[in-house]
Amino acid sequence: MELRQLEYFVAVAEEQSFTRAAERVHISQSGVSAQIRQLERALGAELFDRSARAATLTVAGKAALEHARAALASAAAVREAVGEVTGLIRGRLTVGMVLGCTVTPLFEALAAFHRAHPGVEISLLEDNSDRLAEAVRSGAVDLALVGTATAAPEGLEALTIVSEPLVAAVPAGHPLAGRGRVALAALAEHPLVCMPRGTGIRTVLDGACAAAGVRPVIALEAGAADAVADLAARGLGVAVFSASMAAAYADRLTALAIEDATEPALLALVWRPAHGPAVREAVRRCRRAFAAGPA
Repeated sequence: MELRQLEYFVAVAEEQSFTRAAERVHISQSGVSAQIRQLERALGAELFDRSARAATLTVAGKAALEHARAALASAAAVREAVGEVTGLIRGRLTVGMVLGCTVTPLFEALAAFHRAHPGVEISLLEDNSDRLAEAVRSGAVDLALVGTATAAPEGLEALTIVSEPLVAAVPAGHPLAGRGRVALAALAEHPLVCMPRGTGIRTVLDGACAAAGVRPVIALEAGAADAVADLAARGLGVAVFSASMAAAYADRLTALAIEDATEPALLALVWRPAHGPAVREAVRRCRRAFAAGPA
């Protein structure tokens, strides 16, 4: 029994397909099939039911799966432990980033990490903040840049990158354009354009409205700040942003302080308390990059 056979077994079990598993482990389908057959002969039992279109686990396969995963995790831990004491970091680093957020220091940190540790495969994905935080908790993502309403999301360690108030943003000629400030009750008299549920800004807005007893009309939702700004500039609603986001659209929109939205919107880097050397080194690089500010 070899570790690569266990790796292929887990890949087929999770993908439910020999073809997709072969793509995942970067060898031919026939190679995966041959290694699984060798593993089955060594164990004396078939691990997959091959009679259906999908590769489904047999009873023996189900019994073996968690042990195979544990064996692979243990082998990875051995490599990480040795790498940590020798200064060599290998493996994979999955980084999440909130949708529509282009934060230059994060990219600078990842570039510095890659130069220092070329043996680590880096992948970057986008999603909304709630899903990214949950993916970090589950271990599917190693660290993520998320919008949040709390300094430390439950069960995670965090580094706050940005903390700033919410603002409303309106085009010239809008009834609110002449004001420097606006209360939530007055804001709720107009349709709003904002980020969807699951984003940090929306969580802060919903919390502020609930505290003030206000029920705004969310006319339109968009996951990207550019889209929110474009919709508001065309008169389809009042945009709700963080202060720095609104500043990027000052040529089209006028920002108004929301006087009774007192909780700040936060942008934070989050990771699990239990993590390996790759995450620890990536966090260190991020701390340095964010302290230096935009390049």
